[in-house]
Amino acid sequence: MEKARYNAPLLPLLLFMASKRRRSSKRKKTGFWRSFFGGAFFWKVSFVFTLIFAAWVLYLDLTVRAKFDGKKWAIPARVYAQPLELYEGLSLNPSHLEQALSALGYQSVSRLQRPGQFVQRGQSYDIYTKGFTFWDKTELASRYQVQFQAHQVSALQGADDDFVLRLEPQEIGSIYPNHGEDRIFTRLHQIPPLLGEALIAVEDKQFAYHHGVSVKGIARAMVANIKAGGFVQGGSTITQQLVKNFYLSQRRSLWRKLQEAMMALLLELRYSKAEILEAYINEVYLGQSGPRAIHGFGLAAQYYFNQPLNNLQPQQIALLVGLVKGASYYNPWRSPKRAKQRRDLVLKQMADSRLIDQKTLAQGLGQPLGLAQKTPRQQGQYPAFLDLVKRQLQRDYRPEDLQSEGLRIFTSMSVAVQQQVEKSIVKQMQALNQAATHPLQAAAIITAVGSGEV
Repeated sequence: MEKARYNAPLLPLLLFMASKRRRSSKRKKTGFWRSFFGGAFFWKVSFVFTLIFAAWVLYLDLTVRAKFDGKKWAIPARVYAQPLELYEGLSLNPSHLEQALSALGYQSVSRLQRPGQFVQRGQSYDIYTKGFTFWDKTELASRYQVQFQAHQVSALQGADDDFVLRLEPQEIGSIYPNHGEDRIFTRLHQIPPLLGEALIAVEDKQFAYHHGVSVKGIARAMVANIKAGGFVQGGSTITQQLVKNFYLSQRRSLWRKLQEAMMALLLELRYSKAEILEAYINEVYLGQSGPRAIHGFGLAAQYYFNQPLNNLQPQQIALLVGLVKGASYYNPWRSPKRAKQRRDLVLKQMADSRLIDQKTLAQGLGQPLGLAQKTPRQQGQYPAFLDLVKRQLQRDYRPEDLQSEGLRIFTSMSVAVQQQVEKSIVKQMQALNQAATHPLQAAAIITAVGSGEV
């Protein structure tokens, strides 16, 4: 009791002194921050950081503009064989015509519906050509009827009463840049509208509205990833994907994501949506053929379906759009079941976005992948002839031009004659080698009478 009475008068004093110390400490802290933010040191540091940030943004802006304004891609030169020309009186075995059509990716059907098809009825062939830009003119997709009699073209009828049916030439090789990227450059107005709409619907629904970075997309991806307990969805826009593929490495880091976001904003500031979408359509990676990397939808249409981009059906467009998510993972030749599941999912998304109706959806879901036949012989299968072509080209062109300017080289080579010669040599050599003491070798050169073309 005595102790309590002794301490009781001191308690208010102790509380008062503690409160005074707290107020004094708070005044000191407040004074420190007020002095810091209001002092010259803070403004100096802020000025330095502002200069660094401005220099960084300026550097990224120059990087974006340098490549986007200049030459975006090194496009390889393409070497074509001699096109097959049909006219009345031409000596030709009908089976050779079928072989040529098959090599060009034409499909044998019961009724012509679209380019790239043919119907055979006895000695008569109905052909729906794909169209092609030749050295002298562009020929549009057209219907023709070719009739044979005694291994000779007896009649030819075309949409415009053409006297000659010129099939598109077979590509026999390319002269690639060192990095091995290959693409067929396609302008935005040359792509099917359904392709652009499907790409936006699947990859970036807000493409027309955001400024390079979609906050909604990032938030939606974060929620999906949290629910799944892992990374199942990305928040990158089409613009960010283009920046990642076009300018940056594939290494994942916070710093790279910051660069990607800033460059996407700058890209949207400098260029139109149409220019960005066109670049993306030509840049995106869609597969691998040996050392050759398949970039862009134009080349992908040829690689997977042996068809021009404009000839693709909705289910084929859906497969290509689906490959954007992972061309290796959804490789239709290596993993056809997985690729079909991805294609069907894209088809359903296209229907949900009202890009196709329910009838088209049902038809597409019921179709097989419909891939072009993957032959064991790849481009560059005629090395001796291509070596001759390259030696002649080097007289007039620089090597870097052949590897990057997208030249189209038309040659005198007849694939049909080449194949006949190879079969004949193989057959004769097998018989000769049986009687020879040492393995024999053979070579053949065939030239055209009059012109001297090889």
